[in-house]
Amino acid sequence: MLRSLKNIIEWTGLNPSKLTSDWGSLDLAASTWLRSGHLVKIILEIYNSNGLVGRWDFSIDYTYGSDDNGSFWIDHESIRHGIAKSGTSSISCDYRIVMTTKDGAPHVNGWGPTELRTTEGYIYQSVGTTIGTQAIGSQLGYWRKKE
Repeated sequence: MLRSLKNIIEWTGLNPSKLTSDWGSLDLAASTWLRSGHLVKIILEIYNSNGLVGRWDFSIDYTYGSDDNGSFWIDHESIRHGIAKSGTSSISCDYRIVMTTKDGAPHVNGWGPTELRTTEGYIYQSVGTTIGTQAIGSQLGYWRKKE
């Protein structure tokens, strides 16, 4: 999921250097909470001084399962198609990554409660399942401004 997140950052024109500097912390948090079953979403918020510009949500599905032994796949084309449809202009924007967890999640240094920017005036668009493994899947969706 983090690789797909990095792709979205790069493909929407955001600066990936911020992600690179936080990679160890992101990887530790995501892997800890995936293993414990507490990770609910990985969210990429794109914003500027006026507020939210766009948002991408990776929702975790622990009931997803393929019959394959150890298979792993990513649907890059659906992600690219979602980016094209989102209409998000990321020029001169900043971003942050937020992970939401179920109650009782193990503590990970550097991670804690936070408030997400409002999605009022935005519509959620599902891209579909874009990542699948034998046991866990992830649905991707984005938030775009209402027309």
